[in-house]
Amino acid sequence: MSTLFSTLPLRQSHSEALSSSQQAGRYLEQYGSSAFPIPIPFLSSPESTELWSTYENMLYSCLRTGDNKAAHLCLEKLGVRFGTNDERVMGLRGLYQEAMAEDQSALLQMLREYDETLAEDPTATPIRKRRIALLKTLSREPDAITDLTELLEASPTDLESWAELCELYVSQGLYQQAEFCLEEILLSTPNAWNVQARLGEVLYTSAPAAQDQLGALTESVRRFCRSIELCDGYVRGYYGLKLASDKLLEGLGSSNKAVNQISHSRNHGLAIPSVEVLQKLSESATSRLAEIVRDASLHGSAVHDFAFVEDLLKATTMARQR
Repeated sequence: MSTLFSTLPLRQSHSEALSSSQQAGRYLEQYGSSAFPIPIPFLSSPESTELWSTYENMLYSCLRTGDNKAAHLCLEKLGVRFGTNDERVMGLRGLYQEAMAEDQSALLQMLREYDETLAEDPTATPIRKRRIALLKTLSREPDAITDLTELLEASPTDLESWAELCELYVSQGLYQQAEFCLEEILLSTPNAWNVQARLGEVLYTSAPAAQDQLGALTESVRRFCRSIELCDGYVRGYYGLKLASDKLLEGLGSSNKAVNQISHSRNHGLAIPSVEVLQKLSESATSRLAEIVRDASLHGSAVHDFAFVEDLLKATTMARQR
């Protein structure tokens, strides 16, 4: 998802963001000596696409860790290179100013500035995305949904906008709409294992209130299976498969009374898996999760990142002992 949509970037872990922020000063010193908008060979530091991407990523990390001075320097470098009227630079400046806002009145002032900019240029997509992110910050999710819908009408192939709209729908409990958004993404990227898993999560969450609960859970299991098929070792996929298969087993009961039940609305006539199949899926997911946690511990990875997996494994062990 684009960081222009986010109040703060979430792609990096806390430790990665801190490390990136701490390196910002040295990086700026090494590459920040040129005063020319476009570096001249032999007279300035070498330029590359990676250089400016690094500046942008450092801007995000510095804002996240509270290094506002370094963040401002990164923003200045980008402004000098691409111009202060560049749409992406304007979006990044908006992100910086939002981070510096001290209260809600300052955020509302930012919203008015975005409105003024869009009145002059309605096609400024980075500003539109910042405005949507700001509406979320102000707890105005319905307005953000309206704006995102309009944005997607103009740019229906903007996958990050579909992903953002999905999360907004989920926050409002509109799960069918969220499913539609994820399916739109999968039309363009059918092998995106993380999107397959996210669709499984949405289906799992919506199942208790769904008219076809078993169908929703069956489709959830299918999506999680597809996720781990595409990316073996994807913890989120195995975790979801374990939860969804166990929940579906509860719905079916201890017998095969619902094995032949058909869920036309969700699964296009596909039969719900048998109890035996679901038990094997649950056991396989449990075994794979335990293996992943064990490997992470042996290789010195941050075990606390898998605390939620360990809790699930402990709960499974306790249930078996009863």
